[in-house]
Amino acid sequence: MNLRERKKRRTRDALLRAALELFATRGYEETTVDDIAAAVDVSQRTFFRYFAGKEETAFFVPRLAETLVVEALRTRPPDEVPLEALRRSVLESWDAINEAVVELVPLELHMRVYRVIESTPALLAAHLRRSAELEEQLACIIAEREGLDVDLDPRPRIVVALFGGVIRVTERLWSAGDDVTLDGMRELTTTYLDQVGPALAGNWRAKQSP
Repeated sequence: MNLRERKKRRTRDALLRAALELFATRGYEETTVDDIAAAVDVSQRTFFRYFAGKEETAFFVPRLAETLVVEALRTRPPDEVPLEALRRSVLESWDAINEAVVELVPLELHMRVYRVIESTPALLAAHLRRSAELEEQLACIIAEREGLDVDLDPRPRIVVALFGGVIRVTERLWSAGDDVTLDGMRELTTTYLDQVGPALAGNWRAKQSP
């Protein structure tokens, strides 16, 4: 990376961090593009050289994490069953996601913005839309791995919808809980993913005493 590229990256990262700091402290709706640009002492025009809008800054880090999960799924062993491949793609990408996040912003700030996304209607709606797009991408990868046509066989979309639902539950519980660390989110996610098989196949009724 040459000097010009490093300077551009520093400007992008500074804008990203300023945006997330403002979202976490002031609120997403209360923050304007002008506010973000002013925090880095650049023009609005400069901001738009790096980001299409403030929504893109809010989802920049989550999108990076999603990219790592997608790449991990593409490289899972072909003999793994789909749900296990999805599970391992998330859990075994966790350290790489952690490293990628801290290169951009403090982990604590990333966690705070996660809560902002969950509590801001416009961001939550965008998050759900993006989640649906990600699930479709994952379903296509699963279908390709299994030699299936995703539009003719419903199973890839079904298993990814199940997986995505578990992730949404853990995100919601984590954002409402007291432990806002990445380790806390990882532990919660692991616990819920580990229960998918037993929940689907087990008998939920408590055994009655004779």
